[in-house]
Amino acid sequence: MQLRLTVTQRALAVGVAAAGLLIGAFAAGGARGDAAMLPGRTVAAQAARITVTGTGTVSGAPDQLMLYMGVQTNGSSVSAALQRANRAVAAVTRALARNGVRGSDIQTSGLSIQPEYTSNSAVPAGYGVSESIAVTLRTLAAAGTQISAAVRAGGNATQVDGVSLNLNDTSSLLAAARARAAADARAKAAQYARALGASLGPVVSVSEQHPAPVLPMFAAPSAGRAAPSPVPVSPGSQQVTVTVTAVFALG
Repeated sequence: MQLRLTVTQRALAVGVAAAGLLIGAFAAGGARGDAAMLPGRTVAAQAARITVTGTGTVSGAPDQLMLYMGVQTNGSSVSAALQRANRAVAAVTRALARNGVRGSDIQTSGLSIQPEYTSNSAVPAGYGVSESIAVTLRTLAAAGTQISAAVRAGGNATQVDGVSLNLNDTSSLLAAARARAAADARAKAAQYARALGASLGPVVSVSEQHPAPVLPMFAAPSAGRAAPSPVPVSPGSQQVTVTVTAVFALG
């Protein structure tokens, strides 16, 4: 028996066949995509990374000293106590200037006025005034003489709250610390690559953790007395540390 198809029937058959081919193509493509994402395939191997941290530390000698000092006076009135404090601070400032300290390196850092009471009395018996300054001494060789001169000028009203030694410019130390941190990171990555039986590829990314601040070294407060000789100053050393996180490709 011979089968005859009309024009409409032929068009319908062609459409069904085309749809079948499209479905088969999509299925084959999906299978290939799934295979590419399987572990051990080339795409996964190209994405292999190793992340390490490197640390670099260098030391440097402090090159400036911060002096924290002031005066404390008393008087029967606020005006009298303040006037005495002002005179003492002015004498300290002049002594520092005579010994090579620039005016821009002397900064007022505190002022306090407090009533003073005797026992069982609500009426002030007098007033106490404290004035403080922070002084940057940029030449350590002269710092001892400058401190002694300031203390003598303030007399018995002088108070020294402490000193700190620090690094004025850390740029060269930071550069050296960064170089050491990068070398440390690469050495660690190479060790891990060898242990894993892989080769170390290029750097993918590097990020630096915020460098730790260089903390000043504080000395014990000095007594509020005139110093007969220059105060000994020993700068010692301070450390600058940098830590980086580096990502390397593995071959």
